[in-house]
Amino acid sequence: MSTKSVIVAVMLIALGIVFGVTLVSSFKGVDASFAGENVQLGSQTTQTKSSSSLHALNDAYRSVAKEIIPAVVYIKVTTKPRSSSRQNDQFFFRFFGPDFQPQEPHGEMGAGSGVILTPDGYILTNNHVVDNADPDKIEVVLSDTRRFKATKVVGTDRYTDLAVIKIDAEELPIPRLGDSDGVEVGHIVFAFGNPLGLTSTMTQGIVSAIGRNIGIIDNDDGYGIENFIQTDAAVNPGNSGGALVNVDGEVVGVNTAIATTNQRYQGYSFAIPINLAKKVAGDIIKYGKVLRGYLGVEISSIDATMAKAQGLSRAQGVLVNSVRPDGAAQDAGLKANDIILSVDGKEVNTANQLQTVIAAKHPGDVVTLKLLRDKKPLEKKVTLRARSEEDTVVPAVDREDTGSKPEKAEPATVELEKIGLTVRNIDAEIRKQYEVDNGVFVEKVEQFSEAAQRAVFRGDVILTAGDVQVNSAKQFEEIIRSKKPGDAVLLRVKRASKQTQFVAIEIPK
Repeated sequence: MSTKSVIVAVMLIALGIVFGVTLVSSFKGVDASFAGENVQLGSQTTQTKSSSSLHALNDAYRSVAKEIIPAVVYIKVTTKPRSSSRQNDQFFFRFFGPDFQPQEPHGEMGAGSGVILTPDGYILTNNHVVDNADPDKIEVVLSDTRRFKATKVVGTDRYTDLAVIKIDAEELPIPRLGDSDGVEVGHIVFAFGNPLGLTSTMTQGIVSAIGRNIGIIDNDDGYGIENFIQTDAAVNPGNSGGALVNVDGEVVGVNTAIATTNQRYQGYSFAIPINLAKKVAGDIIKYGKVLRGYLGVEISSIDATMAKAQGLSRAQGVLVNSVRPDGAAQDAGLKANDIILSVDGKEVNTANQLQTVIAAKHPGDVVTLKLLRDKKPLEKKVTLRARSEEDTVVPAVDREDTGSKPEKAEPATVELEKIGLTVRNIDAEIRKQYEVDNGVFVEKVEQFSEAAQRAVFRGDVILTAGDVQVNSAKQFEEIIRSKKPGDAVLLRVKRASKQTQFVAIEIPK
């Protein structure tokens, strides 16, 4: 082979190598792209500056969480079987969750939450979380997963649905307790607890109402104290006993109930105000029970119809239905039909608000009540007493008898279609059963009538109408027919339960 041929061959080989390398490199590039080595994910633009206010809000929420989560515990209990036949369960579910799971024929497992009150292990929770619990089977789990066996249930209070338990521990984290009197509708709040077994959960909402009475603390004697903070923070079974917290990281309530038709969160939850809870917990820790002052009165709220019947320009104050014998109110000279406007300068405009204010006092405390009696202002100082479980309602207060007793003892029945009532004269049997000397017996209440809507029930005895003592069905008919459409008349009724109460009825137009 000539020299020229050799040179041409070498050049061809070199070109082939270069071409081959180029092709291989190109194919490797394709392979690398499929492998993801050079794929760009997400925008490569310069970061825009986020809102400083959003960052501040983010940091504030995180700060609240870091402070509160360690102070809220998970409580697991084993209880004996309990009755669940509660009248309002279809609307208000007191969440003793996450779900009752039968452990054995004679026990049930339940769980709730609690708030640490002291570094040495006093914990606040709901009474319904530990009610009927086996004292040896109450377990407390901290947010750091440490587990403690509760040494005892220090005390419970069925009137507020609160309880205190104790664990043996030291240097536990404790939260700051706020002032629930300062809570207002629209305030941002956070709920902390262990819903559905999801420990250390935080949810956020607003205060949607205050002073709620939803009728879940239904003691047989009617002394359940309800003045709930209502929120839309998500709360579910297992949250019970946990903390409701404000934006300053202060506990302002104890989560207790939800409004629901399916035993799960549907938009509204309820918390016991911390000011009431502090008083209850302090008494339990110090005395082992709650020392609560009582006025010794049966009361009800005043609405627009009641205000009209009382001659008031607007609904205000709390109506005294009856005064208990030998109680603090009777000693101070309170009477049925008095209207309590304030306690120690604090206005009270609902029955549960008055209950809460008095419940925060101790026996022996002196309170100043501002009243209206016969539309005239009055002030009374009352020394509160401890409540006697055997107290009975005082009989109807005597009023001026401006009517005449029926000449005949035979029962007479009158139907009052306008207000939807049928009443009849009382006989000797009713006088004895109801312990009354006068009145008319409510024989029938028409559904959806004015009387029905104003809570007059079949079986009530109407004692007075306005300031007139009622002695016969005919007389009662005359009183009602003498009223003009739009007028309101105040009735004093005695229930089948022997409780005496005022009811205002407006004559339909």
